Amino acid sequence: MDVEGEDVSRRLHVKFVTKLDSPFKVPVNSVAIPSNVTRLGLSSIVNSIIESDNPEWKTEPFDFLIDGELIRMSLEEFLLAKGISAERTLEIEYIRAVAPRKEEEPSLHDDWVSAVNGSSPRFILTGCYDNLGRVWSSAGSCSHILEGHSGAISSVAVINSKDAETVTVATASKDRTLRLFKFDPDESVDSSTRVRAYKILRGHKASVQSVAAQKLGDMVCSSSWDCTINLWNTNQSTSEGESVSVKKRKGNNQADESQSEGEAVTTLVGHTQCVSSVVWPEHDVIYSSSWDHSVRRWDVETGKDSLNLYCGKALNTVDVGGEGSALIAAGGSDPILRVWDPRKPGTSAPVFQFSSHSSWISACKWHRSSWYHLLSASYDGKIMLWDLRTAWPLSVIESHSDKVLSADWWKGENVISGGADSNLRISSGIAIS
Repeated sequence: MDVEGEDVSRRLHVKFVTKLDSPFKVPVNSVAIPSNVTRLGLSSIVNSIIESDNPEWKTEPFDFLIDGELIRMSLEEFLLAKGISAERTLEIEYIRAVAPRKEEEPSLHDDWVSAVNGSSPRFILTGCYDNLGRVWSSAGSCSHILEGHSGAISSVAVINSKDAETVTVATASKDRTLRLFKFDPDESVDSSTRVRAYKILRGHKASVQSVAAQKLGDMVCSSSWDCTINLWNTNQSTSEGESVSVKKRKGNNQADESQSEGEAVTTLVGHTQCVSSVVWPEHDVIYSSSWDHSVRRWDVETGKDSLNLYCGKALNTVDVGGEGSALIAAGGSDPILRVWDPRKPGTSAPVFQFSSHSSWISACKWHRSSWYHLLSASYDGKIMLWDLRTAWPLSVIESHSDKVLSADWWKGENVISGGADSNLRISSGIAIS
């Protein structure tokens, strides 16, 4: 087959292959294509081939790999850069492009949306500068409002719950406390149900900046401007190290509600500036980032840090994922998203640096089921989707009209984000293969 359409003398012979199922497959025949074709041109060619056998076909954007690396320049430039011979028939793998197919209607809040969490497929959890947490079943549909804080909410977390009906979540606030809430996300309601915390966690001496739930367990950890990380029990009954202060109040048309207060079980000390972000990806390991320019890995059992990475910049966010759930991504007071692999001995330098943003990075999140994909959000108003196999962003989401303050993946194929435009945005239909 000979593909026309670009006025060049040199042509390359290629075969398109894919792991995608029908109707995305094309015949594995040699095709002659222009050497200066780009990713968009390759995508047009594959779409044309599919459409020739399937007249009902709707155009689908594709990405392309040669020897496991994504093409982000013309085919000829790519072959020259990688030292690949153009004399043989090239095998080019194609995958569905990682980009949103749809932007859902914005979910308006009363102030900045400083925190989003998409770890539960049943709902989205947000935190806002109006001191309230909110639970969203879908775009524009708020099922629960979490009340009680006297300061802006800076971070939210969903806690692993063995009870299928009720869910436990934690909110962290600039009022120096964390609050724990229980609710049923599947209950049918005509309007938003207001929920008060069953437990208040006190102990930080300054604003609480981040909260993370233990991956398998019922504890949370929090980080603060007081330079510490606290570990807390979330169960309703009090345990050793906790106060037994119980407050009761009468809810609207409800029985008496009790509110207990908890104290930290353990405090991790070592950072010298605000601890901006924490994640708890393993039962006994916590990672933290700080304005002291460091990322640290903590042994929960001993309370000591077992890894200390410095990058020379104040850091706002950290996450752990990728291959073997071992790669550390972090961003902060410059436009660079950095990725470290602590399994590589004798080096503290990042193995990847992505620098397409134009302002500070506010959030980064690994995709929960991919070795390669992660997102970053920035004060430049953009969310970028990354693949470790290329230095350029796969997609740039510009759904916010102001700074993006928080972002996460939801249900595998959606990106959720909150911003200084007071909106929760859902970018959907993202194909991660």
